Amino acid sequence: MATRIAKLFTDHPASVDETYFGHMAFAAWFSSRLLTAAGAALVHAFLPFLFETTASRIVRELYERTHNRGR
Repeated sequence: MATRIAKLFTDHPASVDETYFGHMAFAAWFSSRLLTAAGAALVHAFLPFLFETTASRIVRELYERTHNRGR
């Protein structure tokens, strides 16, 4: 039973060649970048002369970092 539960936490990270804690760190970093992009987009919504390309640049960088992981 404990092995089945442990697999719930390790199968996906292993599928992208990461440990559980390595995957946790990457996911936390990824989340912080998404929050930054969201903040820039929100400011841009009200002040369109600020952060004109920040959110789209961050999203593009995240896509490049994650595209084809684990393949």
